[in-house]
Amino acid sequence: MTEFSIIAVFFVGLLGGVHCLGMCGSIVGILTAQLPKDGARWRFHLAYNSGRIASYTLAGLLVGAIGQAGLLLRDVVPVQHLLFALSSLMLIALGLYLAGIWSMVRRIESIGSVLWQRIQPLTRSVLPVTSPARALLLGTLWGWLPCGLVYSVLITALASGHAQSGALIMLAFGLGTLPNLLVIGLFWERCRHWVQSPRVRFFAGLIVMAFGLYGLIKVGYVFAVHGWAGSCHVDA
Repeated sequence: MTEFSIIAVFFVGLLGGVHCLGMCGSIVGILTAQLPKDGARWRFHLAYNSGRIASYTLAGLLVGAIGQAGLLLRDVVPVQHLLFALSSLMLIALGLYLAGIWSMVRRIESIGSVLWQRIQPLTRSVLPVTSPARALLLGTLWGWLPCGLVYSVLITALASGHAQSGALIMLAFGLGTLPNLLVIGLFWERCRHWVQSPRVRFFAGLIVMAFGLYGLIKVGYVFAVHGWAGSCHVDA
């Protein structure tokens, strides 16, 4: 299911722009206000987002490695089945949040607050952002900002059962978020009202929920065919 996960999380990142605006929009707005007014500002935004995506990829590598170690428990408990099911349920919850129906994702974001309290003070050392290199460092640090969207996808990376697959999943997700945050950064005032539109949020949420429902059906099919001993990596 890794190939499906990579495609799915790319579109989750792309459609999650309405969430990105809420989580990172103010950060990008602050960054934009400090940048030169000429055409060079795109380099700062590209550097910032490159650092953010690099942090996502590293996190995916780490949780994928944890998932790989968890494969040792395959004969004891259907670890991958449960993790993929949980990942799909998280996508459904995220879709409900994006659609403005359920805000459970907000509570999930509090999980990373302990780590973020240690990282956030480091961001002051790279402000103001006077060069693309400082923007890259800022993005690397802000990539660890507690985010329900990121945590949902990290569960998918964990369920992949391999460090490399986990990194690829988070890289795909980060690339999916890139267009949104580049547009937000370069055209902040023009696009924020459109992204905040209830209709845009609702339809984006429906599509993300569809990915979650498809994932549940996929896991259910693999389980029905192969039982507890089956692997989520088996093509259904």
